[in-house]
Amino acid sequence: MRAAARLNSTAMAFPGLAERIADVRARIDAAAARGGHGQKVKIVAVTKTHGPNVVQAAYEAGLRDIGENKVQEALKKMAAVDVPVRWHLIGHLQRNKVKALEQFVLLHSLDSPRLADAVCAFGLDRGRAVDVLIELNLSGETSKGGYTLSDLLPEAERFVALAGIRVRGVMTIASFTATESQLHRTFAEAREARGALVEAGHPAEELSMGMSNDYEIAVEEGATMVRLGTTLFGARAK
Repeated sequence: MRAAARLNSTAMAFPGLAERIADVRARIDAAAARGGHGQKVKIVAVTKTHGPNVVQAAYEAGLRDIGENKVQEALKKMAAVDVPVRWHLIGHLQRNKVKALEQFVLLHSLDSPRLADAVCAFGLDRGRAVDVLIELNLSGETSKGGYTLSDLLPEAERFVALAGIRVRGVMTIASFTATESQLHRTFAEAREARGALVEAGHPAEELSMGMSNDYEIAVEEGATMVRLGTTLFGARAK
């Protein structure tokens, strides 16, 4: 009875979620076909500012990857749910919180050499490299963190020697005011940057790019992960 009640309560909290996910998957498949890169695309459900019930609802609707921006908010949700989802940290990570990476399958936001060194040290201490994506700032916006393309190439060589991290690809956030052509260019640059990481010897198979307002264009340009919140769950709580 309790399990049934929980299913009903989560379904009521996010009515139509399964249908929205089906629509998103259809749009992703169509965009991937248009782009012609042949990639598989994973939906990372962004649950920030929603309560723990959003994680339960996402799991029940077939999603297995959950993205959180803040470590503390994520840890509270982890303690409150018991479904076996994969947790992704997609927001900025402070160096004094690197030990929390033990709870995440992937850090999407490795955004500076100092953070890279701190995450590497944690990976070495625990005896297992941390899977990371390099955050790129391709829009030039000062409000965004991340490496520029000119910074990335020399850092790509340095990352090879950092045994405590495993560079799995790149992440970027496009400008919210970008035109469609600018979005294509931004996402294509991220794809090319991933290629540079591969050439440097990294297993950089992932492209985390595209959110609720631009994920179809990102998929056309080769995204392997899209980070979706509002499209799935509606407006976030304040």
